[in-house]
Amino acid sequence: MAPQFSENTRNEFEQKLSAAKADYQKDTTNADAIIWYGRRTAYIGEYMKAIEIFTKGINSHPGDARLYRHRGHRYITVRCFDKAIADFKKAAQLIKGKADEMEPDGLPNAKNIPTSTLQSNIWYHLGLCYFIKGEYKKAVKVYKKGLIVSKHPDMYVATANWMNLALRELKKYKEAGELYNSIDLNAELIESRDYMNILEMYRHKSTEKEIESYATMIADKNKTVAYATVNFGIGYYCLLFANKEKAIEYFNKAIATNQWSSFGYIAAETELRRMK
Repeated sequence: MAPQFSENTRNEFEQKLSAAKADYQKDTTNADAIIWYGRRTAYIGEYMKAIEIFTKGINSHPGDARLYRHRGHRYITVRCFDKAIADFKKAAQLIKGKADEMEPDGLPNAKNIPTSTLQSNIWYHLGLCYFIKGEYKKAVKVYKKGLIVSKHPDMYVATANWMNLALRELKKYKEAGELYNSIDLNAELIESRDYMNILEMYRHKSTEKEIESYATMIADKNKTVAYATVNFGIGYYCLLFANKEKAIEYFNKAIATNQWSSFGYIAAETELRRMK
């Protein structure tokens, strides 16, 4: 399913894709050019073509962890979770013993400050795959590695959010509390404020009324990735506290956004299928 954009955004994405393709055509063996061509292709919703580009890149550069990391991400998008896991595990092997590196954003945040690294992204996405498959022990193990290399507070909070859910599925409530206490509450967040709000629901044991108030507050964002993220988070909170009816309601709100490639949408979709 192709993402929905405004006309201006689509024009911008297509211009950047055209430039990335031109760079690639100048040297089809250049790893950086391959990666950006693949990333820009995925941003306009051509996920299978992006996977094909990354695959060709892997054939030329089988030792480049970045190519497996980006192909793995797009395997998540098209719901090929086992293939994604294989790619992230391969990437993890390739980064072993190597220095981490900042990963440039293709879709920059409001401050144009990258918040993640190659290694933190590998562990984050691998953990997500395990979480979606219900393999919570593996997810926690991977997320612990991700926290170590999550130097920016945004990435740390995002990783902690998913790890918290996995820990609670395993009934490791003390460890979940310790995880929250490890977060720098004074850090200025650029991208992960919604994840932090979700974590705080568990910390403060939010009531149903408080949750509904929070959901209402962001209702004006009902077609955004943030809305999918928050409604999945609220739905999962309800699910863990035995309110299946409310969980279904919020999961359905998450997928009503049509943010098909977002992790909140994918996770909500998976939970709804599991509950049936």
